Amino acid sequence: MTQVTRTVRIGSTHGLHARPAKMFAQKAKDAGIPITISKDAGAPVNAASILGVIALGLNYGDYVTLNASGPTAEAVIDDLTELLSTDHDEA
Repeated sequence: MTQVTRTVRIGSTHGLHARPAKMFAQKAKDAGIPITISKDAGAPVNAASILGVIALGLNYGDYVTLNASGPTAEAVIDDLTELLSTDHDEA
């Protein structure tokens, strides 16, 4: 089984608030493989849980670590990386 870990910088100017957090959690859920996200040295949370993701309190410029296991892990992490590094607050 493929396991992929990647560190990503949050790109939204207002952090990972409700709208981008919902998009992220939904994409993680739709992937159908186990995915976690953690901030700094904190405990990882289920990336498909919007409450868990919002509870991390992610701000612009914070670094998070994504971890996925499964046959599509590389592609899923690529998609989630793009989502997290994009500024969803851009006018």
